[in-house]
Formats: sequence, structure tokens, C-alpha cells
Amino acid sequence: MVSMTSGADAQPPTHGSPAEETPPPGLTAAIEEVERHVRVDGWDQSARLFALAPTDDLVTREPALAEQLGIDPEQAAGFTPIEQEVSEQAIEDLLGSITWPDTVEGAVLVIERIVLPPGVEDEMPDDDTDAVQWAHQHPERSDVRVVVGVLRTGDRASVVRVRGHDADTDLLRSAELSPELGDALHATFT
Repeated sequence: MVSMTSGADAQPPTHGSPAEETPPPGLTAAIEEVERHVRVDGWDQSARLFALAPTDDLVTREPALAEQLGIDPEQAAGFTPIEQEVSEQAIEDLLGSITWPDTVEGAVLVIERIVLPPGVEDEMPDDDTDAVQWAHQHPERSDVRVVVGVLRTGDRASVVRVRGHDADTDLLRSAELSPELGDALHATFT
């Protein structure tokens, strides 16, 4: 799924938000693992959703699955991402319909967006179809992949990859690079 946003939307919040806190290391590791997994399939993907199960709990509940995944029971820590099947419905509708079992401690959402430089919104056509085509053809656009992870506790982490910057060191990292997605994802736990 591709949605449009101005460059300002990709900025982290600045005052009194979770973005000022350090994300838990297990959550950060999980979202980076998801980003590496999704990156293998290239760009222009639909949104993808992952449940986060505590790895030690997964080893206890599903030892055969843990063995199949190559998880060492002696070193089971953090979270194991488990991809969920999602339909082609709008992200807002999808997130509004999700409920998680108690064994799921968090979730990760991957979505691609077009980021346009500030100030070009005034040039955008009013018709949604025309606006999407206009954004796709804009010479100053950037394609980004946003990976947002949240825990039931409210802790958050996110990474953003800009198309054409494929090294692991090219990820932008913050507790919250897309607060509206983090809020919507966290709402699936309430």
C-alpha cells in the first residue's frame, strides 16, 4: 500500500512523547529483523503485519516450532515476529478490526509511503486518483518503508528505510518516526 504524506510527517515528535524514550532492546531487535525479512521482497509491497510473541514463551508453548525456526531454548529472549495474513483493505480499516490473544505482547506494521518535500501539497490535485498518480510522478518524491513496533505496555520503536539506501547502516531509527501509525497499532491492544 502506498500513501502520501509530506516530508514533515516523517519527522519524530518533539515534546513529551515516547519518542524521547529509548525503545526496549528486544523490540528494536524485532523491528529490525522484520525490516530485513521484508526487504528481501523488494519495494512496492502491500502493508504487512506481524504479531510479537515473547520468544521464551514460544519455546515453552511450541517447542517444535521453535526448533523449526532454529531458536536455541537456552538463549530464548526478546520477541519472535510472526507474520499475519492481511487483506488488501485500507490500513485504518484493518487496524480497527484486529484483536490479539493474550500471548501476543506486541505488533509490528510495515507500510510504504511516498514522502514529498514540504510545500508541494498546494500543487496536489484534489481528486484522490489524480493525486496518487501526481505523487508517483513527482520528481522530488522519496519512497520510504516505515516499520513501526509497539508493545502492550505502550513502548514503541520504529525504523525507516529510504529507497535506494539498502545498507543496514542506512536505517533511520527512533522510538517513534510515525506517531499516527504507532497510535493506531497500539489501539489494537486496547
